[in-house]
Amino acid sequence: EVRPDLEMGYRAAASASAEAPAEGNAGAGTGATVGKIFGMKQAMKSGLGTASMEIGGGIIVGAIVAVNAFGDVVDPQTGRILAGARTTKLGPVRLGSTDYFADTLAVMKTLAGRAIMKLAMSRNTVIGVVATNAKFTKSEATKMAQMAQDGLARAIRPAHTMLDGDTIFAMATGQKKADVSIVGAFAAEVLAQAIVRAVKAAKPAGGLPSASDR
Repeated sequence: EVRPDLEMGYRAAASASAEAPAEGNAGAGTGATVGKIFGMKQAMKSGLGTASMEIGGGIIVGAIVAVNAFGDVVDPQTGRILAGARTTKLGPVRLGSTDYFADTLAVMKTLAGRAIMKLAMSRNTVIGVVATNAKFTKSEATKMAQMAQDGLARAIRPAHTMLDGDTIFAMATGQKKADVSIVGAFAAEVLAQAIVRAVKAAKPAGGLPSASDR
């Protein structure tokens, strides 16, 4: 049995709504977690996030993403960790704290590759969609998806590891003429914003704290 199948896709399309989608512990974000270099015990809860913007000329770019990453989620502007692998210290999340987060990249400096694989035997995938009302060919939509991956790397540290299955799809509704390089650049921006929203909207679950647990 293959899932999702044709019937599920049809039902999803029939259920389409103009209402804002749920974020955090909803849909594909229900079981999402981040910061798993020490395994699940010191990880944090993540979820589903969305973001969109109008970039001029009536062109709209949006993103929705389920953030289930091996690495930490950071503020793209400052690099500050928002959710990720925790130290063994207990207590509520203290944003800006220098001792709550282990910092996955810092830990990786001290570990051999085999040690990372042994500690982080969990399934990780950041999967999302960037969409626009621009008129693009299939190859241009593919280019937009490629450029959007930059947003993933801005908000997740590290990203695209061998422990991740990071995949971004693209959709274009064909209503407005636009330059793919411009739209792709902002697709990266909204994807990074959606990733941040995914961890900020998540609530504690399964014994794991979240960025909102403070």
